[in-house]
Amino acid sequence: MSFRGLRTSKFRHVFGTAMRKDSHYEGIRVTRNSWDSTFCAVNPKFLAIVTEAAGGGCFLVLPIEKAGRVPNNPPMVAGHRAAVLDIQWSPFDDTIIASCSEDMTIKVWVIPEKGLEESITEPEASLESVHQRRVGFIAWHPSAHNILMSAGSDNFVVIWNVGTEEPLSLIECHTDILWSCGWNYNGTRIVTTCKDKTLRVIDPRTGDVISERKKAHDGAKPQRAVYLKDGRVFTTGFSRMSERQYALWDDNNLSEPITLEEIDTSNGVIFPFYDPDNNMVYLGGKGDSNIRYYEVTEQSPYVHYIDRFDTSDPQRGLGFMPKRGVNALQNEIARFYKLHPNKCEPISFTVPRKSELFQEDLYPDTASQVPALSADEWIEGKNADPNLMSIRDEFASVLPAKPKLAGLKKPNALNRPKLAPSKPTSTNSVRDSAPPKPAPEPTPPPPKVERSPPARERERSPPREVHRGSGDRTSVAATAQKLQQQHNAYERQEVHAREEHYARQRLYEDERARQQLYEEERIARARENARAQEKRRSRYDNPDLYQPRQQPAAPQPQIPPDFDFQELLEEVKGLRALVRQHERRIMNLEDALGIGD
Repeated sequence: MSFRGLRTSKFRHVFGTAMRKDSHYEGIRVTRNSWDSTFCAVNPKFLAIVTEAAGGGCFLVLPIEKAGRVPNNPPMVAGHRAAVLDIQWSPFDDTIIASCSEDMTIKVWVIPEKGLEESITEPEASLESVHQRRVGFIAWHPSAHNILMSAGSDNFVVIWNVGTEEPLSLIECHTDILWSCGWNYNGTRIVTTCKDKTLRVIDPRTGDVISERKKAHDGAKPQRAVYLKDGRVFTTGFSRMSERQYALWDDNNLSEPITLEEIDTSNGVIFPFYDPDNNMVYLGGKGDSNIRYYEVTEQSPYVHYIDRFDTSDPQRGLGFMPKRGVNALQNEIARFYKLHPNKCEPISFTVPRKSELFQEDLYPDTASQVPALSADEWIEGKNADPNLMSIRDEFASVLPAKPKLAGLKKPNALNRPKLAPSKPTSTNSVRDSAPPKPAPEPTPPPPKVERSPPARERERSPPREVHRGSGDRTSVAATAQKLQQQHNAYERQEVHAREEHYARQRLYEDERARQQLYEEERIARARENARAQEKRRSRYDNPDLYQPRQQPAAPQPQIPPDFDFQELLEEVKGLRALVRQHERRIMNLEDALGIGD
């Protein structure tokens, strides 16, 4: 049975849960940089967090399973000469991470399989000499190997070949600082937002602008954009009245948004995190204490609000786990790593299900670690969607086996041959060997039952003798003992109930006594106040007892009879002329010295 107006969705009951304290990563000095970035990156093996450092930039890399308190001086990735602004793990190798910094460089690092045992200062690749100002954002290509995009404050977007450390294309169409950049699902287009409030869709190979929209959001604060799997663009920004908004766009036609909705009024920049497998968007604002999540569909209103996860502490940054790292045994569809000033807290989003089997509808095939293209193939112009993998294969050893319904070779238990009715068997051999008896004659009607004697005669009749064996006596004794135990239990319950009743009655009487005492004290205070007020009133009414204080009259100025008002007026005019003369002199001096208004 369906109800009109109720949207059917398998994600309607998604809820977020903060993991237990033993799953937190504590003792981390998270960076206090004001740059609008997430400062956290995570994959199924490692967790990377940008930390506070003096005299250079560094970030911390921890194995994902080593939760708890971090040592005082842990090994770091420290090779930048200025603060690190963004970090991103490679989608094809969980040990490769890229970082960008205020020192105008991008560096690529290789983390050992067991984690850092000592600090790393030498990168595997260094991408430099192109950006002339700080590099704020980086993003790996989703399907091509060793292709990296960077965006800097010099208004340039650069596409790099990490393997050869060479730039492939330089995009110079932006007129101001970039706020975000991102690839589409197969890496054939990129979307950027800029301080000039323009949303652009660009060809990454040629740098040509395919479509653009000026003032995608009217506010002057930073905007963010992310590509969806079906080619639409999801953006977040601010209105002219500083109200936070989200919008959905068609990348081929940015003239009007598909939908535009206001979220709330706040100052924090909203970061969108997109799950292409379930088509869900998570919004987490910097400085907020909540994470909102939406489902994007083809039906109006296109972006459906589901719920939000609230906490008491604001978030300094967020890390989003790829679908390869979620726990399918608990129906987990997303996991965030929330940054606090001195720790990192995992937050899990799950879909409640009663079945313990693998939920195929929640876990479609996701992007694998096998690249679909090499760097040279992408440079030549080839395009391909990311290779996919099954999450069920990752958990095949621990998931319960799915029952096989086909290929059963057991015989049908209901398909049995009909057998002749069998004769009743008996254990009496003499009866079995005797010839069969003739059919029994019809039984005569039952005799008429005589009425029982009156009650008095029944009372006089002697009691019937009952002969019981030893077993019967034992059962009677056990029954009597059981009845006695029940009787004792009932008595104990009755005594307990009576004691409780008396205790409640005493409490009630004590409460009534307290209330009566309080009421008597209140009445006594009221009477005392009334007597004091009556005493004051009688004192004021009696003129002999109360005399108001007389205020002394102000002395009147005495003007001598021979005072000359004309002389005083002439003196005031002279002083006024002198003041004007001094003002003119001051203005001439200010003009001569050049210090006037």
